[in-house]
Amino acid sequence: MPNGRPNILVIMTDDHAAPAIGAYGSAINRTPAVDRLAAEGMRFDNAFCTNAICSPARATLLTGTYSHVHGMTTLEQPGQRFRADQPSFPEMLQQAGYQTAIVGKWHLGHGPGHDPRGFDYWEVLPEHGCYRDPAFLTAAGERTYSGYVTDIITDLGLTWLDRREADRPFCLLVQHKAPHRAFEPADRHRRLYADVDIPAPATLHDDLSGRASAAREARMRMSDLTAEDLKAPVPEGLTEDAEFEWRYQRYIKDYLRVVAALDENVGRVLHYLDVAGLAEDTVVVYTSDHGFFLGEHGWFDKRFMYEPALRIPLVVRHPGVTPAGSSRGDLVANVDYAPTILDLAGVGPHPRMQGRSLAPLLRGERPGDWRDAVYYRYFEHLDVNHNVAACYGVRTRTHKLIHYPGHGSGRPGAAEERREPEWELFDLEEDPDELRNRYADPAYAGVAAELTARLEALQQEYGDTSDHLAGAPSDAAP
Repeated sequence: MPNGRPNILVIMTDDHAAPAIGAYGSAINRTPAVDRLAAEGMRFDNAFCTNAICSPARATLLTGTYSHVHGMTTLEQPGQRFRADQPSFPEMLQQAGYQTAIVGKWHLGHGPGHDPRGFDYWEVLPEHGCYRDPAFLTAAGERTYSGYVTDIITDLGLTWLDRREADRPFCLLVQHKAPHRAFEPADRHRRLYADVDIPAPATLHDDLSGRASAAREARMRMSDLTAEDLKAPVPEGLTEDAEFEWRYQRYIKDYLRVVAALDENVGRVLHYLDVAGLAEDTVVVYTSDHGFFLGEHGWFDKRFMYEPALRIPLVVRHPGVTPAGSSRGDLVANVDYAPTILDLAGVGPHPRMQGRSLAPLLRGERPGDWRDAVYYRYFEHLDVNHNVAACYGVRTRTHKLIHYPGHGSGRPGAAEERREPEWELFDLEEDPDELRNRYADPAYAGVAAELTARLEALQQEYGDTSDHLAGAPSDAAP
């Protein structure tokens, strides 16, 4: 272990939902490499994102702050680009003597002031990138590689590890495009699952009755999948339900085929660490930028505060620290990642950071003042592709309160159209699938009042409010 400090390797995927990971009890696939990581480390069962779209989640990883603080409230676009000169854990590690690198997806803007900063080496995809023969942006210009993007991103990361200085600790971020829609499997996986039916979630045919109108108005149903998604014409003569199920099979099989290549490449990284003699000195983190709907409620994509989008996988292997094969049920959030990584490296968090280090949890300890709720906010009101209403809310161990304010606070990419505000309250113990909105139920009046007060307290604590108009825009100085 260089100078007594661990190496740190973070693998962040895009849209990899926990139900598509064997270690999380998947009923639809197996992921032997991620499962190995969990068997040798710690699985977090209540990890959540704070804004379920790509750019905000990636900015939160770097800065340890919520969207309204780091400025990336919606997707990277003109007028909405990350200011790379704001405090981030890679630059703080770099200043502390770590070698730092990032390969893969960035999706936070490109150009002076927006390219990766705090990295000795970076090679990143433009925006979402593409699955085949991808171009990459570097400090020296653009490069294009032949092949499959998941393999190439791993190649770039392992090549950098080969060239690093062996006597200094490193921090490498491997940020995959996979399994982002529209799914394009590697050639070696095109026939995977061809002869089987993937089990559908129990809520596939959910009619969304009793929920907020935002649920019924969203354009994320299996029936909204495009010809590009399906890659085949819909068979004639199917009933409405049968077509819905046919679409689900087309959708989920391609998703899982893309995940298969992702898991293979996680295995390549773990093998490299073994062969290079680095495994015992390296903390390995596996996570996703947010969750994803795998047919639950008949949906694809994310954005909502419902469990499939909110929940993220988080597996950490820290040899000699994390008990092998252990799990934690504590409430954690992606805002915790930056302070955790800094803590593991012996570097204090920046005062601006809003998360907490998970290091005590990794040691099997639980601070007495650990959080009892997670705060979430999605800003991209009625976006042109998915028509999901802006929302914010609070999740505790047992309940969830969601508010749809009816506007997007003037954020880039948010529609100006206003809607009537709505509320949802779910009892997660009795209704884990979130099928029954209890907000107007007199029996839950006390719970609603308690959660509303908790929500307001968290907004005050984190410097956000229900009518927040976004502080400084992300292209302005932080």
